[in-house]
Amino acid sequence: MLIKKTILIASISKIKQLRKQDMSTATLVEGIFEGNKAILARAITLLESSKPEHFEKANAIIEKCLVKPVKSIRIGITGVPGVGKSSFIEVFGKTLTDLGKKVAVLAVDPTSTLSKGSILGDKTRMETLAKDPNAFIRPSPSGESLGGVARKTRESIIFCEAAGYDVILVETVGVGQSETVVHSMVDFFLLLKLSGAGDELQGIKRGIMEMADAIAINKADGDNLKRAKLAETEFARALHLYPPKENGWTPKVLSCSATENNGIIEIWKMIQDFIAQNLENGHFEKNREIQNKNWFLQAVDEQIKQLFHQKKSFKTMQQKMLTAVGQNKISPFYAAKTLLDNIAKELK
Repeated sequence: MLIKKTILIASISKIKQLRKQDMSTATLVEGIFEGNKAILARAITLLESSKPEHFEKANAIIEKCLVKPVKSIRIGITGVPGVGKSSFIEVFGKTLTDLGKKVAVLAVDPTSTLSKGSILGDKTRMETLAKDPNAFIRPSPSGESLGGVARKTRESIIFCEAAGYDVILVETVGVGQSETVVHSMVDFFLLLKLSGAGDELQGIKRGIMEMADAIAINKADGDNLKRAKLAETEFARALHLYPPKENGWTPKVLSCSATENNGIIEIWKMIQDFIAQNLENGHFEKNREIQNKNWFLQAVDEQIKQLFHQKKSFKTMQQKMLTAVGQNKISPFYAAKTLLDNIAKELK
């Protein structure tokens, strides 16, 4: 017993030492290619770091990962809080791993604007899937990113694909601009809905249905089954009001129950049909090309912002303008223009 305890302590100590080690880029890339979950998680942590040296290292890893040929499907899953996204993803992910697929879940938890903290509880909510050797779950804080998507979700997708994951599921908190942001980084966009929740009309009004490749009415079980079927019919009718999608796909509406595991395999078959159709008509690659270009433009905006905020003169001037705005001596708009004009002169 004492020997076993000594071995366990030694193992824990070794793990802690490995975590503290500053792994080289080559070691991290090799670990990702081998599908090492611990190294994959470590690489994503580098992505999320705000330290300049980590930024450079993470970019070097991305460059290496991009050259590896991959065949993956990126699926965005969104819906209002309480619709059952985590429950659905766990059952859906387990269905895929049972079919021999490797599944990565990039879940995003909202960051508190007050404490700046996040619960990051998706591994707890998806306990069964978290234990699956063919699944990888990475909860990340949304931080200050708009739309409930982590700042480095796109780069994390690249790492997961390089690690050999066939299906990448991107879950959002389902608020604000999350639908638009997720739609711009995935191949298939699934909108989860509830029946009888009073959001049928809201869903149509918000324009989210224009982006959805399919709508799944979740929690279609028990006493709610009849209402779910009615909601399925209503949403199917509403979808006919929208113009045809550029890729020729007609959005589908299905009912499912994560708790009873009903309708899940049908959703996967529908996604497979969608991918097959888009590969055949060339829209799959075209869509990814457009997304990469948009990603580049957004990265430029982000790095310009970082460049400005790192300048000492910017911080000094910004504080001066904040004081003036707070004292109502200058309008916020003109203060911003004055600040940027001063920094632009320095950059010339």
